[in-house]
Amino acid sequence: MKTTDVIVVGAGPVGLFLAGELRLGGVDVVVYDKLPAPSGESRALGFNRRAAETLGQRGVLARLGEFRWGPMGHFGGVRFDLGMLDEDHSGVLGLSQARTEEALGGWLADLGVPVRRGREVTGLRETPEGVVVTYDGPGGPGEETAAYVVGCDGADSTVRALAGIAAPGHEATRGMYTAEITGVALRPRPIGERLPGGCMVVCTPVGPGRLRIVVHDPSLPARPTPGALTFAEVAAAWKRLTGESIDDAEPQWVWATGNSTAHAEEYRRGRVLLAGDAAHEIPPLAAWGLSAGLQDAANLGWKLAATVRGWAPEGLLDTYHAERHPVGTELIRNARAAQKVYLGDDAMDPIREVMGELLAHKDAAEQAAGIVSGLGIRYAFGAGDHPLLGLRLPPHRELALADGTRTRVGDLLRTGRGLLVTTGDSKAGELAEGFTDRVDVVTGTWITTTEADAGTATDASAPDAVLVRPDGYVAWTSPGSADDLAEVLGRWFGTARVPQPAGR
Repeated sequence: MKTTDVIVVGAGPVGLFLAGELRLGGVDVVVYDKLPAPSGESRALGFNRRAAETLGQRGVLARLGEFRWGPMGHFGGVRFDLGMLDEDHSGVLGLSQARTEEALGGWLADLGVPVRRGREVTGLRETPEGVVVTYDGPGGPGEETAAYVVGCDGADSTVRALAGIAAPGHEATRGMYTAEITGVALRPRPIGERLPGGCMVVCTPVGPGRLRIVVHDPSLPARPTPGALTFAEVAAAWKRLTGESIDDAEPQWVWATGNSTAHAEEYRRGRVLLAGDAAHEIPPLAAWGLSAGLQDAANLGWKLAATVRGWAPEGLLDTYHAERHPVGTELIRNARAAQKVYLGDDAMDPIREVMGELLAHKDAAEQAAGIVSGLGIRYAFGAGDHPLLGLRLPPHRELALADGTRTRVGDLLRTGRGLLVTTGDSKAGELAEGFTDRVDVVTGTWITTTEADAGTATDASAPDAVLVRPDGYVAWTSPGSADDLAEVLGRWFGTARVPQPAGR
């Protein structure tokens, strides 16, 4: 017998965010993690613009406290000016993953989602009722049955292995050491300082008196033994490359990894799904993996919740793989390209110079920024000519409501439901009446702030009506979409609710 709707395996940022998305969708969800407590390690220092927007539209970004945005963009260390672009592509920099996990943990606590730590999954068995998950926990072995299981348990995913999902990729060719330290002062090198022979060192402040250092050296083990690295080895490698001694530093944690890649052939097999590094492993690079994982969770959460609750149209859950697997393919390609530019030796200098010249042009910078920021992701939602179709609706876009108040798109998406915005002269709202248990309908006027007098004006470029999925992507506009709104509502939100007679 099913004891819960969904078990999410892995209490990193992706697993925590997915669990929150599922709870917003009205399902019972529990998170398992094999560690007895959060590790405190910060392998990702921030996330890109689209990930920040996604956290923001659920109210999580505000829980992080103070952080800083990156004013410059770079692809593989080749910088370009984000200020030349029409839209802000800057990401969050220098934010420890531990802080992100803490904020997500507080969000889940408010939502009433349990995180069961010290539970290590040991087996999966699919039955007609769901998936039986066996585990070793603080109280000994046990099992629990869920309708679905989602593996968010990292590159060495146990869930992926137990489900028998292949993940081909590229073998590691070089390694890197990472450590967070206190007690020493070092010159910051936040994007990295390139050294002869394809070596590089990185030093990023991550809090008062705390530094994150990374050593890239082709001589380091490409396939390090997990848990075997010592701080003495990190300090020796740092001194060899920089001449600086960090022997007296206090290490908070150390980590050795290679640059292998892997991509799951299936993001879903039956009742088992994958997200984050369990679905797409890339070399550590500017938090690209974490950012993509958060977008996996945003894409999957509402679809899986709809499936569990019974209102999902046929095939909705399969669109998770259809939409996110191609993104994973591009992620791995882009990460491998960026790493070659970033860590290549002097032979790459001509390529870096040409890239720098190209990225001084707005169109090229726009393309690179879309890759790095995640804002360039466009899903195929049907025919149409509106420039927003298939892209995310910028969450900072504002509406003036009938009562005179103003609101942002990101705030309207806080519920985790779909959103239909009309300007009042559209009949779109009438078509959505049968979906108001899944789609919020808001009427208002699109506005824009004028820089000259800080006043407002009607935004003439905005559509008369726009349908936004719970993950923030535009599924339909008027004018602009060739598909009928009723068809699109059915495609993403199932069958319209039958109106009940008065008095019932």
